[in-house]
Amino acid sequence: MLQAMNESQVAAQIDLSVRLGRLTLKNPVLTVSGTCGYGDEYAPFMDLRRLGAFTTKSVTVKERKGNAPQRIVETAGGMLNAIGLANVGLDRFVAEKLPVLSRLGVPAIVNVAGHSIDDYLAVCARLDPLDAVAGLELNVSCPNVCDGLIFGTDPKALAELVKQVRAVVKRAVLIVKLSPNVTDITATARSAVDSGADCLSMINTFVGMAINVERQEPVLANLTGGLSGPAIKPLALNLVYKVYQAVAKPAGIPIIGMGGIQNWRDAVEFLLAGATAVGIGTALFIDPTTPLRVLAGLEDYLRRHNLKSVRELTGRLRPNRNEPPAG
Repeated sequence: MLQAMNESQVAAQIDLSVRLGRLTLKNPVLTVSGTCGYGDEYAPFMDLRRLGAFTTKSVTVKERKGNAPQRIVETAGGMLNAIGLANVGLDRFVAEKLPVLSRLGVPAIVNVAGHSIDDYLAVCARLDPLDAVAGLELNVSCPNVCDGLIFGTDPKALAELVKQVRAVVKRAVLIVKLSPNVTDITATARSAVDSGADCLSMINTFVGMAINVERQEPVLANLTGGLSGPAIKPLALNLVYKVYQAVAKPAGIPIIGMGGIQNWRDAVEFLLAGATAVGIGTALFIDPTTPLRVLAGLEDYLRRHNLKSVRELTGRLRPNRNEPPAG
């Protein structure tokens, strides 16, 4: 019995809280935008209050129907999606979705998308004063709409967008979601940070396609879509590590790492590579309770390694002696 009490005391000492800019989360596990709607759709499957934060699907100024079907296809070790930012639009989000989301008991991060700087400004200016919105995540990296990568692949364009949005976002944490579909992701990361981003989330999906060989035509109506799932995890880890070493660590900017996380081991890898928090997306389609399993495994890992805080894991990766210098 004494041993059980001691183990309970050790467990109680473990601190899972993390900070994303001014926002403190009870733990580092978030949902990824676009995987479970606006919260109420996901709530029946698990207690959302157990999450560090919930990230909504994208919100645009006008309502969007999205791309024509077929919009999703399974791949080896992943999934291609070409949803096309389907959403209810800003007015309906504020009137219908935000009140429900505010009652779920979890900090809400709203993913924001647009075709122009004015689009982003309109959504962010409307949402920033609302207490139910803890953070605003700029989606500048969606690969399945016609102009979804305009800002995410051009450091100068991204810098101008973030600079102007920063001027209207006074309260919420400003997060920029980076695209992996670039030559040098550290360049776009640096542009976002230098222009005022409080946090980076990375990575968004990779551009990919699937072909129906019998019909000899694309499976997706949109031709291409965004590849997510465990197949992209090694690529995502590498990019998180690069951005952490070259940009985020020197600037003291947190990273929300994402890309194929299925279990606690995956989450720990992202934290060791430099992430402060982790986002779970595609795995939710297989098991909606994945975040709970990740949290349990993460806490057990910290206990086994005699660590009192999850924050001790960020960037803890021990490089090989022959690793070339970052840069």
